[in-house]
Amino acid sequence: MPAVDPSSRVLTQVARRHGACLLGNCGEPHEEVLAMLWGPRFDRQHALGLWASAHRRQPVDSLPVLPDLLEAADRFDRLPAAAQHRLRRLVIRHRGMACATPV
Repeated sequence: MPAVDPSSRVLTQVARRHGACLLGNCGEPHEEVLAMLWGPRFDRQHALGLWASAHRRQPVDSLPVLPDLLEAADRFDRLPAAAQHRLRRLVIRHRGMACATPV
């Protein structure tokens, strides 16, 4: 198994730290994350739309999210294609685990 790229670890930490603020109002948070990660470059326009929505709901809580979100976008863009693909698979696997849990 290839070593985990440190940037991948930082990206998952950012998702854990800010996911609730950024995606708390989304019906399908995994789909929103995949939308940002699906192409060869991070979809900043989509991410900024999610942030703007979070900022309207929680102006103070959302402030530290923006710089971390932009840094995450830059880190994702610098990842090799294989590492980007691993992150997408991680999100898909996490979505499957979340959907398998009974409510």
